[in-house]
Amino acid sequence: MAIRTILVDDEPLAIQGLELRLQAFEDVEIIERCANGREAIRAIRTGKPDLVFLDIQMPGFDGFSVVAGLADIEPPLFVFVTAFGQHAIKAFEAQAVDYLMKPVEEERLAATIDRVRQRLAEKRGSETSERLKEILTEVAPEAMPDDLAGDTETLGANRYEKILNIKDRGQIFRVDVGDIERIDAAGDYMCIYTADQTLILRETMKDLEKRLDPRKFQRIHRSTIVNLDNIKSVKPHTNGECFLVLGSNTQVKVSRSYRDVVARFL
Repeated sequence: MAIRTILVDDEPLAIQGLELRLQAFEDVEIIERCANGREAIRAIRTGKPDLVFLDIQMPGFDGFSVVAGLADIEPPLFVFVTAFGQHAIKAFEAQAVDYLMKPVEEERLAATIDRVRQRLAEKRGSETSERLKEILTEVAPEAMPDDLAGDTETLGANRYEKILNIKDRGQIFRVDVGDIERIDAAGDYMCIYTADQTLILRETMKDLEKRLDPRKFQRIHRSTIVNLDNIKSVKPHTNGECFLVLGSNTQVKVSRSYRDVVARFL
């Protein structure tokens, strides 16, 4: 399936050079070229591309402003392209698929396209699975086979994050979500705890919950999320509350409002 792509750069030669290199990939279909951020926002909203190669430094709306201007729609995949390396951290914070330095090297571009293909395959598989599940549930719920239900569940999980890019102390930490033990909220910041480190992520709990698989990550308190796979034991407490003992032997309290989360363990 073609990867419908938009190129955005205020330098015509940069667009020509990238387009020339992309000719090596038969599945990449360039549907539009934009010279500034405002054009890019209109083109993305209208054309609904799969992928956007986006220059960062442009007059008016820069690349990050383009991403922010699309917050109300399902965004395409973004690859930032720039001549300035200092933007890398902010690019990963914007959940970019990749970050390329100008002039773009062929081998580096090939690795990026492979990553894009993988992300699109996961996304399309999840969407197809969900549509099929909805149709079967509506038309013939009793006819949906158990093995199909299991497959749709697996494919649906692909839309959740497997790696979190966390900027902390001037560095980008790539954290496997499976290594996360618990997450505590502190205003608009999240404290991410793994077995051997604590990292600070600037994001609300509501937004972070959307990125994590709810079958593995559940809120047990209004300000705490735990990784269910890291629960060692459950210790009942008074007034319908209880404590979870995690892999590091840390104990966290489950409030009565969330006691159904641990019902499966009792």
